[in-house]
Amino acid sequence: MAIRDDEFEAASRRAADRLRTAAIATSARYDRRTGRIVIQLSSGLEVAFRPHDVQGLENAKPDQLGKIQMTASGLGMRFPQINAELYLPAVLERFLGSKRWFASEMGKMGGKASTDAKAAAARRNGRLGGRPKKAKQMQPA
Repeated sequence: MAIRDDEFEAASRRAADRLRTAAIATSARYDRRTGRIVIQLSSGLEVAFRPHDVQGLENAKPDQLGKIQMTASGLGMRFPQINAELYLPAVLERFLGSKRWFASEMGKMGGKASTDAKAAAARRNGRLGGRPKKAKQMQPA
């Protein structure tokens, strides 16, 4: 199945938009003192992680992590001595969390909030008999 020119152009536009808006890696190095890979992002943020926390680097020795090559897009890193490559958005998602995970964590935090209004609503609900029982589902015969 051949890709049509308009599909290719649309994909190219989406990629260009992502590169304009996404933080990309400007440099990466292995810090022997801390034993971490340190990535400098175009946003000014610096991210550091232990190699053994990332698939593909978990068995790498410090001497093998000294040379890191950045891809032209700034979205990837290559470790030539161990033939490993990392895709930066996936690494960041792994450590910072996906949108779904982040939304879940925020919901948990909100659910833990204790306010006078929330306590009053719980008391009113309790006076009415509490939370309704879940209806039992019929089992197939």
